[in-house]
Amino acid sequence: MDVLTRIEGRVGLITLNRPAQMNALNNALMDQLGSALLAFDNDPDVGAIIVTGNEKAFAAGADISEMADMTCARAMSENFITRNWEMLRQVRKPVIAAVGGVALGGGCELALTCDIVIAAASARFGLPEIKLALLPGAGGTQRMAHAIGKAKAMDMCLSARMLDAAEAERYGLVSRVVPDAALLEQALALAEKIASFSTPALVAIKEAVNRTYETSLTEGILFERRALYARFASADAREGMQAFLQKRTPNFTHS
Repeated sequence: MDVLTRIEGRVGLITLNRPAQMNALNNALMDQLGSALLAFDNDPDVGAIIVTGNEKAFAAGADISEMADMTCARAMSENFITRNWEMLRQVRKPVIAAVGGVALGGGCELALTCDIVIAAASARFGLPEIKLALLPGAGGTQRMAHAIGKAKAMDMCLSARMLDAAEAERYGLVSRVVPDAALLEQALALAEKIASFSTPALVAIKEAVNRTYETSLTEGILFERRALYARFASADAREGMQAFLQKRTPNFTHS
């Protein structure tokens, strides 16, 4: 299997598993990743998801051997990348990328698609497609500019510059940097904390934050306000507020 899965409490853990290829992302792996993500997203006992690799590589990029003979017509007819790489966008629950080692090309783009990125101190991020006379094609030119701004995104895409973990955190690409040995432990701790909250509320927050990338501030505020109003119809929101007033721990039923 190119993807390994397990459940820890209310956290679904997905591990990319092509170590000999530095977790290079091919169609088989992306198909399995998409299936695993959707399975956890549809599991009521899972509240948050982690995607990780190994200590050497989160993912070293797309599998070039699959692309070497690609033609424009074939890419169009096969819906290349769009068919399976965009599966993560369908996931409504929070997804955390736990990045150790290199996250290059498609690996960097995969991390960018996740909601939170935790990086090991040794992690490095790059979009080196220009070296192959290509360009980032799984959202890299778009999401990187959103994440760190136009100037730095241009630098990475045009010069193949790599960012170490400290730079990535400083620029806002990653949420936090942790010691290499503590990467999975820290990612699981964060995911467990997130998953302890009401799942419908988490889904609403994720939708509202993502909305800011696709609309104006005025429309985004309207979306956020309506999402808040909708929470007042939920059992979890009533439970959360009553628990706060009664100074006790809430018992969320994720409804």
